[in-house]
Amino acid sequence: MSDFEHVFESPPEGAAADWTIPQNWRAYTEVEHKTWDTLYARQMKILPGRAADVFIKGLDALDLNTGGIPDFALMNPKLQALTGWTVVCVPGLVPDEVFFDHLANRRFPSGQFIRKPDQLDYLQEPDIFHDVFGHVPMLTDPDFAAYMEAYGKGGQRAASLGMLQNLARLYWYTVEFGLMQDTDGLRIYGAGIVSSATESVFSLDDPSPNRLGFDLERVMKTLYRIDDFQQVYFVIDSIEQLKRETLQDFGPIYGRLEGAEAIPIETVLPSDRVFTRGTQAYAARGGRFAA
Repeated sequence: MSDFEHVFESPPEGAAADWTIPQNWRAYTEVEHKTWDTLYARQMKILPGRAADVFIKGLDALDLNTGGIPDFALMNPKLQALTGWTVVCVPGLVPDEVFFDHLANRRFPSGQFIRKPDQLDYLQEPDIFHDVFGHVPMLTDPDFAAYMEAYGKGGQRAASLGMLQNLARLYWYTVEFGLMQDTDGLRIYGAGIVSSATESVFSLDDPSPNRLGFDLERVMKTLYRIDDFQQVYFVIDSIEQLKRETLQDFGPIYGRLEGAEAIPIETVLPSDRVFTRGTQAYAARGGRFAA
């Protein structure tokens, strides 16, 4: 068992063979519903003008602000009608092969639990707010929906080739912490940013991180950190670009990446398209929300 509360090595009691569990929406408490409402309201004060248009449109399409934690029985028909995706509940972080299988079949696995009121600003494990508010609006976009399906299928192949760490970096720097060049400048689309009040500001405004143009192989060689603000963000030109690059055959790429040395997080290469050359001051101060 991991130190995390919601990480399991095998399906816990009550979970199906594919690790899914009932959402059991009626069992959420008033405090838990209020936590969702508090987080939602806080993000919606920050995200206009920061989040990509595609994310905001997705929020509107799914109407996730009806009061309290969304009921998947009501949300899923809207999502499925748009892109064929549904959201399924899982007890927490699931094994890679389970995660990839769900994505490959247009099912997005979401944690069932929500953070406690004293954890609003930082939670190591992804909860239902991160998973649904952060990830699901992007799944209303046909190109992003296709990208995520392709990622799931690609994950199954990467696992068989021993290239999972490289593919994980792609997910990290796009799905979780990606920026986009929108009509009015850089915008957020990564779930780890849009669901975080502090990183929603840091990712666009702070002088510390590098902001570099997306390059598939470059991203797949770049290290990342899981416990703090990012030291580098990669900027895509469009969701269509992301889908196009992901639908290619990764075999030759994996051949080039095998045995290649990983790129340190703070590095700016001569070949990089630089939007911002960061000072790295935040990381130098020790990070973890250092003043």
